[in-house]
Amino acid sequence: MPASRSVDPEELRHAVRTVAAWLDTPTESDAEPDAGAEPTRKELASAVRLSLRTLATIAPGHSVEVRVPPFSAVQCVEGPRHTRGTPPNVVETDPRTWLELATGRLDWTDAVDRGLVAASGPRADISPWLPIVRP
Repeated sequence: MPASRSVDPEELRHAVRTVAAWLDTPTESDAEPDAGAEPTRKELASAVRLSLRTLATIAPGHSVEVRVPPFSAVQCVEGPRHTRGTPPNVVETDPRTWLELATGRLDWTDAVDRGLVAASGPRADISPWLPIVRP
């Protein structure tokens, strides 16, 4: 989805609420079996895409590429525009970690320190724009 399309805040909140129970469930093996069932691929994709598009809206620009495979990637943050090859400023993480960051369940520094987020380049710190939404 292109980042230039505006996101309806209520649509974003709904998408995040849909996956909130799953995000609140511990990832360790001691989690209750019925608590926070994993969302469908469609639900997860919607929450990731809408939150990434929101990031691109609140931090417009083209100097940082934020990737959450397999669902989406956006360019954001003011600065030098990147046009070819691998961008110099890249943030990449998995869908769960991204949504934990986007909802304030996980701190940026903690995620980077634990290796949950790969952030390279001098502009790759997107913490000033997190969290994006609270469920």
